[in-house]
Amino acid sequence: MEAPARPLTYGRYLRVPELLNLQSCLSDAHDELQFIVVHQVFELWFKLALFELEAVREALDRDRPDLATRLLGRCTAVLRTATAAFDVLETMRPWDFLEFRSRLKPASGFQSRQFRELEFLSGLKDPRYLRSFGSDPEDSAVLRRRLEEPSVWDAFVGFLGRQGFAVDGEAPLLQALIGLVRDTGSALNQLCEALVEYDETLALWRYRHLLMVERVIGARPGTGVEDVQKALGQAGEYFTGVGYLRETLPKRCFPLLWEARTFVERE
Repeated sequence: MEAPARPLTYGRYLRVPELLNLQSCLSDAHDELQFIVVHQVFELWFKLALFELEAVREALDRDRPDLATRLLGRCTAVLRTATAAFDVLETMRPWDFLEFRSRLKPASGFQSRQFRELEFLSGLKDPRYLRSFGSDPEDSAVLRRRLEEPSVWDAFVGFLGRQGFAVDGEAPLLQALIGLVRDTGSALNQLCEALVEYDETLALWRYRHLLMVERVIGARPGTGVEDVQKALGQAGEYFTGVGYLRETLPKRCFPLLWEARTFVERE
């Protein structure tokens, strides 16, 4: 007779034992565990953000702006929650990090495949980043697919075209967006606002990341400095950790939506 199946428990449903065994420190430094946990949490939030961004793209492809707006709000909440994790990292003093930092080389957050996926899916496609993943065929294949597939911005522009807006060029698209930004309260205006809020939240994540890095390591080169140089094809002082991160701050996923605001006037 077969033994009766064990009832599902919280721990087995969430696979808590397996999850809690994924933190393997490389040193005896007290702060290494929190460093690992926070970065693993980042990756979990990125996984959810990617899942929801794919659903946003699908909703736009199905001409469902209401659903896309709601799911963009979830993506924004995910990034906002992830950004709050920097509060934990900032409890680590510079000398605490130096206890185990040398063990990390040449690994760095620059090599986060999911963050690059997030950028590509949002419309920030830079093929140079693929150079960082040449030693991992699976990661390289995933990123190449993201590079080639439509982004959320592509889906948004396609949706507007099916609604009768002129989108065959940057100038007519900008004019369409100016009209949507002015059309306060409409469903399409709310969609535009949700896109901008998501973009803003991603920019705030970058800024908090920069401040955390500067607070902890100052102007030291990042642990992955060689990888950054290989990917972006530059060298020099630019590749201090904070130097590279400062260069990423102006990135915007949907620059035309930001530009459209310049031309909004009260009637």
